[in-house]
Amino acid sequence: MAKTKTQYVCQNCGYISPRYLGRCPECGAWNQMVEEVATAPQVKAFNQVTGTVAKPQKLTDVNITKEPRVKTKLGEFNRVLGGGVVLGSLVLIGGDPGIGKSTLLLQVSGQLQATGGKVLYVSGEESASQIKLRADRLNVSGDNLYIYPENDMGNIKQTIDEIKPDFLVIDSIQTMNEPSLNSVVGSVSQVREITAELMRIAKSKQVTTFIVGHVTKEGNIAGPKILEHMVDTVLYFEGDMHHTYRILRSVKNRFGSTNEIGIFEMQGDGLIEVANPSEVFLEERLQNANGSAVVVSMEGTRPILVEIQSLITPTLFGNAKRTASGLDYNRVSLIMAVLEKRANLMLQNQDAYLKATGGVKLNEPAIDLAMAVSIASSYKDMGVLPTDCFIGEIGLTGEVRRVNRIEQRVKEAAKLGFKRAFVPKNNLSRWEPPKDIEVVGVKTLAQTLKLVF
Repeated sequence: MAKTKTQYVCQNCGYISPRYLGRCPECGAWNQMVEEVATAPQVKAFNQVTGTVAKPQKLTDVNITKEPRVKTKLGEFNRVLGGGVVLGSLVLIGGDPGIGKSTLLLQVSGQLQATGGKVLYVSGEESASQIKLRADRLNVSGDNLYIYPENDMGNIKQTIDEIKPDFLVIDSIQTMNEPSLNSVVGSVSQVREITAELMRIAKSKQVTTFIVGHVTKEGNIAGPKILEHMVDTVLYFEGDMHHTYRILRSVKNRFGSTNEIGIFEMQGDGLIEVANPSEVFLEERLQNANGSAVVVSMEGTRPILVEIQSLITPTLFGNAKRTASGLDYNRVSLIMAVLEKRANLMLQNQDAYLKATGGVKLNEPAIDLAMAVSIASSYKDMGVLPTDCFIGEIGLTGEVRRVNRIEQRVKEAAKLGFKRAFVPKNNLSRWEPPKDIEVVGVKTLAQTLKLVF
């Protein structure tokens, strides 16, 4: 009888070691090595991407066909996916517990079955009666929607062969169990093998598959990184459980842009898409409040107006404190250093607290100018005109550098009633600004502050 071989696998990154290690040498995590039975890799005779036997062919002989898509009634969901659900794709959705992942997928399942396709909703966390109660609350029903509370992959594959669904939902991947593996449910080897099996089903049988993934306390999808590498699309469902707004963000998409976001509002009867998020982010803004500036940020192909708030107060201790919410901490420190050096603002003995309102995360160069004006407004205790908005990147020498898609940004600001937009002067060439908004071209940060205050 052959001796059983064991190995130790890191549950955080998937690193394999022949012996136990207290600290993973790959990711540095402590106490994550779990003993598992080593199994020989299964060799597949077909290509995992196409589901057929792969053959080399000339690039000029490859036929290009546009991937077929199915549109749901949630326009924001379609936008994030790049224009609709791609048939035969594998989509991973991650998010904090209770954020609304199951609610979103149950709504999408109801809309997909209304198009005539069969949907198999597999849940390893809830019973059929629990899912039925949620479906009644969301007004989801239909003869083409099948609920299957099961976590055994053998039974799930058999059911897929019997029902032959067009769409498959796995809620969640960490609760599924592959009986052929001698490891605990949710381990690295289980998640890796189940994801590979789901990918083979999606590609070979053209079953569009949605996978729900748990997240760690750091905000990353639990399990090995190979989980995100194998799927076609990775979406993060973000938001605060104490607020009603949710943001669906694309971080990987083989069929569309990775910069798109969709905004939803959680209500009693489910998720409602927010068609104009700029109004949502600005509706509670105080008039003539100091420490406030509005930026026109691009999220994918959509311009969004977001208020950046700053609170600058004298520090009570030796080292000044810097805090940022929704903004990059290093970018905040950089802008404050430029303000001190190029605009003569004494900020080294000031505590700074900055926030992007609405729960949105801003991380693009065009927010620099609005951030600097917001900090200067709070420091000087002088308000900014509520009809002003700011667009521009700031260099270390204090210059205001050009940004992309300036026409779309200014048009969005004019549509929402803003009367003046401060933009980089180099962006004023080769386009005609709208007549209902004054566009002010600035070259330096110091010049901008003189015009504003």
